[in-house]
Amino acid sequence: MIKYTETHEWLAADGSEVTVGITQFAADELGEIVFIELPEVGADVTAGTEVVVIESVKAASEIMAPVAGTVTAVNEELVDNPGLVNEDATAAWFFRMTVADPGVLDGLLDEDAYRARIGA
Repeated sequence: MIKYTETHEWLAADGSEVTVGITQFAADELGEIVFIELPEVGADVTAGTEVVVIESVKAASEIMAPVAGTVTAVNEELVDNPGLVNEDATAAWFFRMTVADPGVLDGLLDEDAYRARIGA
């Protein structure tokens, strides 16, 4: 199941395991991404709190945790090569987390609602 946030993150859920990245729309808006700071594995995050910092040639931005949970993995490849997000934002995940209640994802946008939000 793929869900989207109003702030342009995508979430791929497999039970209580959720993979998080940013949408291609967000990557295109940011421009050339030059730096990514990822969370620590094992970090407990609260929905709406900063979890990733992204810097591009245009601006600095952050990814807020879309749901509460515990970070289980980070994509270290992005630290050395942040431009991978610009190449294919859907493949360039930032972190994985476990969530106590996968039902919280039901409140996020599906693909049709997200496309309508960005005017696609």
